[in-house]
Formats: sequence, C-alpha cells, structure tokens
Amino acid sequence: MSEQQNIEYKQSWRDEYLKWICGFTNAQGGKIFIGIDDKENITGIEGYKKLMDDIPNKAVNHLGLVVDVNLHKKDGKHYIEIVVPVSTVPISYHGIYHYRSGSTKQELKGAALHNWLLKKSGKNWEDIPVPGATTEDLDLETIRVFLQKAISKDRIPANAVSENPETILQRLNLLSKDGELTNAAILLFGKRPYAISPTTSFKIGRFGKELSDLRFQDIIESNLLTMADKVMEKLNDRYLIRPISYKGLERMEPLEYPETALREATLNAIIHKDYSSTWVFLRVYDDRLEIWNPGELPEELTIEKLKGTHSSYPRNPNIAGAFFKAGYIESWGRGVNRIIEDSLQAGLPEPVIEEDMKGLRVTFLKDIYTEEYLRKLGLNERQLKSVFHIKEFEKITNKKYQALFKVSRETASRDLAMMVELGVIYSSGSRGAGSYFKLRK
Repeated sequence: MSEQQNIEYKQSWRDEYLKWICGFTNAQGGKIFIGIDDKENITGIEGYKKLMDDIPNKAVNHLGLVVDVNLHKKDGKHYIEIVVPVSTVPISYHGIYHYRSGSTKQELKGAALHNWLLKKSGKNWEDIPVPGATTEDLDLETIRVFLQKAISKDRIPANAVSENPETILQRLNLLSKDGELTNAAILLFGKRPYAISPTTSFKIGRFGKELSDLRFQDIIESNLLTMADKVMEKLNDRYLIRPISYKGLERMEPLEYPETALREATLNAIIHKDYSSTWVFLRVYDDRLEIWNPGELPEELTIEKLKGTHSSYPRNPNIAGAFFKAGYIESWGRGVNRIIEDSLQAGLPEPVIEEDMKGLRVTFLKDIYTEEYLRKLGLNERQLKSVFHIKEFEKITNKKYQALFKVSRETASRDLAMMVELGVIYSSGSRGAGSYFKLRK
C-alpha cells in the first residue's frame, strides 16, 4: 500500500520521525512502518529490539502520547509498525504543531493553526463571542429584511417578526452560552462588521490582460447578508458589459457572464470564506473573471467531488444557516453544480475551479479559446496570435494576417483554412478584399 493520508514508510528510525507521529495523531491517525522503503520493499531494520522500547518511551516523553509498536518479520527481515491513534486534544512536538495532509507533513502556523486549535476544541471562529458587543451594534434594517425573506420562504415561523433581536439571534445560534453576540452575529447583521474582522470586506478590481495592469478597483464594506447584492450591483454598474442581441424581435441584454452563476460563486465565497484570513478578491480581466476566497476545502471534499453529488461541509455552519433561511441558497452541496450548469447553458466554457494559495478560485471564461486549448489543437504561433487578434479586433482578413506575420498570401490562406477546418474560425463567405474571418462561437 503506497504512502497516503494514513500510511508512511521509513527505512530506518530517526528521532525526528516523532514529528510524523505528531502529524498523524493531530489528523486522522495512521501507521508508520520502519524498515520499508517508499516502493514498499522490506529493507529490514537493525537494532529492532532496542527500538521496540525506545519508540514508545519517546512518544510518551516528547508527545505525551501512547502508541502501539508492533514487530513483524518477512523473508527473514524485521520491520516495525507504529500504530498512531487520533488524539482528541492538540499535540505538539517541541512547541510546534504538525499535521498530516495527504502524503505530506505540514507545520501549522498563523490562521491555519488558530482555526485548527478552535476545531480541536469543538469550536469555529464564527462561534467566538465579541467582547462588549450589544444589539446596538446590529443593523435593524438588515434584520427586518432577513425576517421578511425567511418567513416568505417558510424557513422560520411567521410570529418571529414580533420577536426581539436577541430571540432571533438565539434562533439562529448566533449567541454564546452566556448570551453574548458571536462573530457570526456581527458579520451577518452588524453595522460595522469590519471592526471585528478587517478582512471582511470584498475587493473588486478591473485589470487588463495581466494582474500588473490594474485599471480601477472598489471595496465592498457591509454585513454579509447585504454583501452579495452590493457586489452584483457594482459589477452591473461598473465592471461588466451587456452585449445586445435579439431573439426574434425581443432585445436581449444579458451580462457577459451569467448573473445566476456569478451570484452563486459570490455567495459561496462569502459563506465559505475563512474569516480569520485575508479578503475575498474578485478580479475582472479582458478575457476572464476570477473569484478567490481564502479557506482550503475540508478534508472530506476534492474538486472532483465538488462537481458531483456531495454533502455540504460549510466552514461557517451558522453563517450558512442564515443564508439558507433567507433563501439566498436553496440547498447545501449544489452551489458548484449550479455555477457549471448556468455557465454551460449561457454558451460559455465550464468554469475552472481550483485550489490555490490555501483558498478556492472560480474562473469564468468568455470563450474556450484559451492558449492551452488552442495549443492542444495544434495551432502554430502565428495562428495562436491571430486568435488573440480576433478577440481584440473582432475579425481578421487574409491581408491583415500577411502583414501581421510577414508571410505570403499562400501561407496565410493555408493557416486560415486549417483554423476553419478545426472549427476555430469561420469565413464571411464573400471573396476578395471584403472577406474576413471571425471566431466561431
């Protein structure tokens, strides 16, 4: 069995492998085999009798942890199996907390360590009480709108409209055991949520082709329940265009990216964000739109599982619960599917969803004609650049192709004909000086 989340192989014992024991017990537990190489060949181990005493004693002395140490023999070679249990309390090795993730060992630091320690204690960042916070810090209009939406969705009783703010927050699990307002309460309904978490704000930027080409930017500062609407308003007003088309006599003006998919991605970023970390960033480029939020996927999920049928594992259950009751999300575990479905129905490529920099990024593409896709088709450098020229100037002529790449008419015709055959471009159909080529939608 190859190295994975719960298995590690070492050819010999070193005391520094106590770090691996620490990492296993802080994660899902596991087994460490001493005397087996990475290819699962039994190499054997010398001094195994002494190690049978040393390893469990060192685990107790350095980690305060009891591990099972078993001796095995195969083909005349001895090897040791260390069975590491899951610890219910955080375990450190010389003051450093290690954690097993996949087939690697990580040192937990900063926000990752803070959140993990909270999780080990059975708490989330959203559940921490805010010292000195009172109902005076809440925005009553946000509460009123929330109640209106939640009652209309039949997700809270109609008589809740007459309840005081404390009772409503209690219903939503937004008060501590001592009746204090939690971080989630202030983030959802607060007048100034950025006072307890400066990175609560949502950053939007308009770029050219590259990250270094920032044209303008905005920061959305509001409580979470009004944030998605404000983000969409800003995108509509300043960042995105509405190409005009006609369906029969009906004038069509949808956004260049489907609004339903954008809203869903925005809501996901807000709900699943790690609020002890940095901001959410929405970047609009010439050819794509990216939404990135801090916070790694839970251990139970992968990108592929996100795209299929899966249960929901919200990072902030109480924040997610409030959004559900207000009807902003219809069901848990379907957000990514809706983003993909709505994008495909709008005639756009499937959005790219990836983990990056301890966060999750969703990238909406205007068309499939990315450099990676075009290279897979076998386009040469001239053809590749001609596609980007058409993207910028809408069309290209044979004469323009010759001038751009300093080639003969025959070469230009051959290159363009190949692109037509591949279905990348199409001809206007006319001949002579008036003919041109455009990208096939």
